[in-house]
Amino acid sequence: MNEADSLAGRLLLALPGMGDPRFARATIAMFVHNAQGAFGLDLGSLRSDVRFRDVLEELDIESADAPDCPVLHGGPVETGRGFVIHSRDWMSEGTLEVPALAAVTASPAVLTAIANGTGPRQWLFALGYAGWGPGQLDDEMHRHGWHAAAGNSQILFETPPEQRWEAAWRAEGIDPSLLASETGHA
Repeated sequence: MNEADSLAGRLLLALPGMGDPRFARATIAMFVHNAQGAFGLDLGSLRSDVRFRDVLEELDIESADAPDCPVLHGGPVETGRGFVIHSRDWMSEGTLEVPALAAVTASPAVLTAIANGTGPRQWLFALGYAGWGPGQLDDEMHRHGWHAAAGNSQILFETPPEQRWEAAWRAEGIDPSLLASETGHA
């Protein structure tokens, strides 16, 4: 796979009727897509069982000044593993930067920085991720399942999670209410 074929930096949007209920209306920010596989974070749904301060408390990070915001359901893989999706004004060793979209950091250093007010200007926190093995996502892209939309940090950081899927379709010039749940076969 060459760099031009990579979906890194794009928003992967679940098509209606894709067949996997775990990804219904998913809006996945893609951070890695290469010959070894793919990694992204679903930023379209919230976890109801945990808040950001709960995570800080579990990690023994002082949270008195930290916001108590919702936690996103990043995907079905390793649902206890945390990721901070953030603006590129804060970086550390281990931060993965995707220029068209945002940066992502999995180390506790970013959580500490957020908690003490020295973290990135814009950020989201997710538990879990979406992952694909070698060639798996490429195969899914050829079937009725996903649409690769342009990366759009405004949709990530300025649109409520439950509205991201529709907003990303509209940014593509597509009215999502007109999408079919099945593809045709000629």
